[in-house]
Amino acid sequence: MRKERLSLFDTTLRDGAQTTGVDFSLADKRHIAAMLDDLGLDYIEGGYPGANQTDTAFFSARPNLRHARFAAFGMVKRAGRSVENDPGLATLFEADADTITFVAKAWDYHVRVALGVSLEENLEAIRLSIEAALAHKREVILDCEHFFDGFKADPFYALNVARTAFEAGARWIVLCDTNGGALPHEVEAIVAVVRDRVPGAYLGIHAHNDTDNAVANSLAAVRAGVRQIHGALNGLGERCGNANLTSIIPTLLLKPDFADAFEIGVSLEKLKSLTKVSHTLDELLNRAPNRHAPYVGASAFATKAGIHASAVVKDPKTYEHVSPEAVGNKRRLLVSDQAGKSNILAELERIGVKLEKNDARVGRLLDEVKQKEALGYAYEGADASFELLARRVLGEVPDFFEVERFRVDVERRHNAQGDLVTVSEAVVKVRIDGETSISAAEGEGPVNALDLALRKDLGKYQPFIEDLNLVDYRVRVFQGGTDAVTRVLVEFTDSSGENWSTVGVSANIIDASFQALTDAITFRLLKSGA
Repeated sequence: MRKERLSLFDTTLRDGAQTTGVDFSLADKRHIAAMLDDLGLDYIEGGYPGANQTDTAFFSARPNLRHARFAAFGMVKRAGRSVENDPGLATLFEADADTITFVAKAWDYHVRVALGVSLEENLEAIRLSIEAALAHKREVILDCEHFFDGFKADPFYALNVARTAFEAGARWIVLCDTNGGALPHEVEAIVAVVRDRVPGAYLGIHAHNDTDNAVANSLAAVRAGVRQIHGALNGLGERCGNANLTSIIPTLLLKPDFADAFEIGVSLEKLKSLTKVSHTLDELLNRAPNRHAPYVGASAFATKAGIHASAVVKDPKTYEHVSPEAVGNKRRLLVSDQAGKSNILAELERIGVKLEKNDARVGRLLDEVKQKEALGYAYEGADASFELLARRVLGEVPDFFEVERFRVDVERRHNAQGDLVTVSEAVVKVRIDGETSISAAEGEGPVNALDLALRKDLGKYQPFIEDLNLVDYRVRVFQGGTDAVTRVLVEFTDSSGENWSTVGVSANIIDASFQALTDAITFRLLKSGA
């Protein structure tokens, strides 16, 4: 059976830029566009030329795309202006883009209230704008804004909007769930009606995620006949986000209902880079990746319960709906207070330690893990601390250095300019091979000062830690009030891009932090063969 082609339209750089806390630089846009193009997306919507300096600059020197078509977003002509005298259209036509994505109202309520024009004037603006773009040799897409709400209110008018765009020559007429309130069964039923007026080969779906159904709505629309899907990497977008292409793409490629019927521009080989692409986007935006994201999250193929882990060891299909390697992810059998020997053995094998199931040291390590977790330790997000714990039980961790004592002072004072500032200073006394050294450092806070002081002079080990960078610091307080136990997780990276996480637990947040810091440095020395 010949497969139908599905077109994928990425709106990360336009809709995604409306995400709270997201602000793309020009360099970010170029980097992300290159990633999307390499992945195999059919369209990349670069932004709204004329709306801001970054987008205008982006379209004045477009990225070099090998596969994707480059789309510019904008509104159809304004009421009361001719096509020739509309500055918005002029900016769109000047933009260096292959495709113009117009947005137009498809809900009669919005036409009357938001635009303040007649229903007929709105249709005329759509027709004239599309015809003008075609005259400028641009492919045209029309986003039918609020289409599903509009259809529920006045199906005749919503259908008229879609039909007008089709008859004017738009290549794609995209049905938008702008408020994100539609449900999958509604989308499927409404798309089926639209198909009687506009061929499915010209229809697209643009879903927002306000009911957590954007992916489901997009797939329902495909089942009903649309052949273009709009979405954003990692589900970026205003409010609750857009349909998540990071979930849609592997579903289309790996689930037989879609994979047997459709083909997309993303190959199975390129799919293996999906996790890296997802995490790279988060890194560019200085966001922590969503550990629980489908397919690409760190927990997507993680098994915690011992009985589940035992089954996964026998056959991963027992608890995995697809292979983690297919999307560039990896399987993780977590070590926790719910773990059994299967978890421990699997994690030991991952770090290169091969023990038999009946080895007494496995039981000792499992008991140690459970005792530690009862105190508040958590190894699910601290792989390096678990490896150190395991290798210490096996007697494989040298005593690289001994911290004899440390002190942290926090002082609030006026500086030389008369400004009130808070200054943190740490002093650390370390013994290495019988030699004692004392280091002091000031930092932005007590933990930063401790980190700087500890790594200031580790003698012969200094070359191994010169390129370390503390990239994440997380604190969780539990079990009580001001005397509560505190868990600290730190994450380090080095110049090669390798990263690792460690954990510390104490009633004193500084002590917990110091435990995590010393574990992180010890781990680096161990892995470096110091």
